[in-house]
Amino acid sequence: MSTRHTERTGPLAGVRVVELAGIGPGPFAAMLLADLGADVVRVDRPGGPGLGVDPAKDLTNRNKRSVLVDLKAPDGPATVLDLVERADVLIEGYRPGVAERLGVGPGECLARNPRLVYGRMTGWGQDGPLASTAGHDIGYIAVTGALGLVGPDPDGPPSIPANLLGDYAGGSLYLVVGVLAALQHARTHGEGQVVDAAIVDGTAHLTTMIHAMLLAGGWQDRRGVNLLDGGCPFYGVYATSDGGHMAVGALEERFYEEFARLLDLPEARSRRRDLARWPELREAVAARFRSRTRAEWTEVFEGSDACVAPVLSLREAPAHPHLAARATFAEHGGLVQPAPAPRFSVTPGTLRTGPALPGADTAEVARDWAVPALRPQDAPHPQESKTP
Repeated sequence: MSTRHTERTGPLAGVRVVELAGIGPGPFAAMLLADLGADVVRVDRPGGPGLGVDPAKDLTNRNKRSVLVDLKAPDGPATVLDLVERADVLIEGYRPGVAERLGVGPGECLARNPRLVYGRMTGWGQDGPLASTAGHDIGYIAVTGALGLVGPDPDGPPSIPANLLGDYAGGSLYLVVGVLAALQHARTHGEGQVVDAAIVDGTAHLTTMIHAMLLAGGWQDRRGVNLLDGGCPFYGVYATSDGGHMAVGALEERFYEEFARLLDLPEARSRRRDLARWPELREAVAARFRSRTRAEWTEVFEGSDACVAPVLSLREAPAHPHLAARATFAEHGGLVQPAPAPRFSVTPGTLRTGPALPGADTAEVARDWAVPALRPQDAPHPQESKTP
């Protein structure tokens, strides 16, 4: 019997997940479940998603297994429903109504498995005027007010936070929270349900604290003029002499005192509370940072409580001493990547396998999940699986 996907140490060991292949936040959510020990089987379509990304380097498909099923073929939906019958969770990221038209919507799946958690990942949600329209992260965060928060210039355009804020924070993480909550309910009451995780809902939810500050009069409804959006001279980013940048977050007074001392800017102490002099303070701080390189300033602030850090690139980040000491990044199969998070003292998540190649595990899953329809009639029965 295979040991590759039965000996698991994560807290979700024993949980079976079917992922209907998609792009973006759905695969990332499934990866997170897989990192935590779930047996995630990705149902890939023949021909792939057409993204032009080498499947061997698609890190969001790590720790998963892949099978090939053509959902438009006559026997495609029935094969997926055979998997669903043996699963705890299904994740799909189609536009509303597509899964139903393919014959694998909530009705069909929950009829086959009443305890199933059916997770739906969309941008606009399952209903509403925009539900059936196309969209991307930037549009979802735009209409929720989140994009309008980002950027230091109140008169310039907002800054674009890649697709981290909408797709992954407002999307993937809320889907995972919803799936785990529904899984707890299913195991307690024997009742499955649909989890509607819309990026617009999750992103709006992320802004709760800002809305509270706005209601209390502690936040202006324009970017670049508030405490946490670049309006404050001691919470921002400054250029160094070599073209690098330093991030400053010296909000509390005791941290600010340390910041001013190490910056060697004594006059900064008297300007902290004088909002009228903040532009003057910003220029003074900027001038000081421009006097040295990023490496020099990093050394000045290293180990202090000044709340100052170098702004690193993606390639630089794994070598940061703190991240290296914590093994925040790991290498598997020659690919450096973020390690599973969060951490567990008894049931740690692990990097067990690299990215699942489309269809590479079809025969193995057919055996492990007892779904013979996955295995072509002329395919031999798999022997003991190789270890990763």
